[in-house]
Amino acid sequence: MNTVDEILDYAIDQEQQAADFYEDVAQRAETAGMKKILLDFSEEEKRHKKILQTVKTGEHELTPEQEILDLKISDYLVEVEVSDNISYQDALIVAMKRERAAYELYSDMAAKIPESHLKEVLTGLAKEEAKHKLFFEAEYDEHVLTDN
Repeated sequence: MNTVDEILDYAIDQEQQAADFYEDVAQRAETAGMKKILLDFSEEEKRHKKILQTVKTGEHELTPEQEILDLKISDYLVEVEVSDNISYQDALIVAMKRERAAYELYSDMAAKIPESHLKEVLTGLAKEEAKHKLFFEAEYDEHVLTDN
């Protein structure tokens, strides 16, 4: 991946894969409530994909200068297995870990190239993934940590 378009295409594909992942897990969920939550996650990933598509067409810009709060919740959670009867807590953990991995990928890529439009796009993509992670961490904080 050497061009902005190649990186955006990759990011768009990753968002679609995440949406597909949540839809797949939702189809195997044992409760209607868990199925709805996972389908909501899938829709959120599809919204992310649309944002990236508008970035690619020049209709929208990523804002790499914006700082994103990191609750660091996912830093202290162990990996979980995705199963047919995944709990809400485990689904949030999977989501946080996926977003963290995407953030680290784009951050690492940005760190390896000199100042350029490509670096700005990679930094913007990293910030977008950080926002997604924050969304899931806030959800975890509100619905899991406060219940325990």
